[in-house]
Amino acid sequence: APGTLTAIVGPNGAGKTTYFNLISGQLKASSGKVFLHGQDISSTSAPQRSHRGIGRAFQLTNLFPYLTVLENIRLAVQSRAGLGLNLWSIWSNHKELIGRAEEVLETVALTGKRDWAAAALPHGDQRKLEVAILMALEPDVFMFDEPTAGMSVDEVPVILDLIRGLKARSDKTILLVEHKMDVVRELSDRIIVLHNGALVADGAPAEVIASPIVQEAYLGIEVAK
Repeated sequence: APGTLTAIVGPNGAGKTTYFNLISGQLKASSGKVFLHGQDISSTSAPQRSHRGIGRAFQLTNLFPYLTVLENIRLAVQSRAGLGLNLWSIWSNHKELIGRAEEVLETVALTGKRDWAAAALPHGDQRKLEVAILMALEPDVFMFDEPTAGMSVDEVPVILDLIRGLKARSDKTILLVEHKMDVVRELSDRIIVLHNGALVADGAPAEVIASPIVQEAYLGIEVAK
């Protein structure tokens, strides 16, 4: 729902990334349907779903490594504006495209590295750049697949602050796959728990975390029968 953050959790191999792949269109479901804004989008491709408003940040950074930070974001702004590869439209709107890209750069505190190649950025900054690209695309649904994976203790708060900022925009829906339960508790309005490809819990954070089934299946706590 708009203005909410739903966390999808579960042990390794539970099906979390597959769940994301089904929503974003990287995989086709063998049964069931995917709806966006009340419309069935099950038969649409990943690019079509992206165009309709589903934006995804991957578990491993998904950037144009040899383009600069600014160029990566400008391409996203260009896509959001529907300009594609129309060279005349790009040239005639160049000032506006760069201006919007610089706004996003400032939001994620990467202005000082705007001319760096994406491949040269530290891992934490690459994750920030990926969030920036999503922000430039302005999707209705933000999907984050373990956004803090591989980040240092100092880098994690920066990404979490960006996600908090997105959540504060009440018109956006956020889906988050995350292993760190302290992060899940703090950020989520709803938690979905998967185990062996099946749904085992779905509800408010306090309710789900207190569930004996969840404690056994995910948290590793043996519950007395």
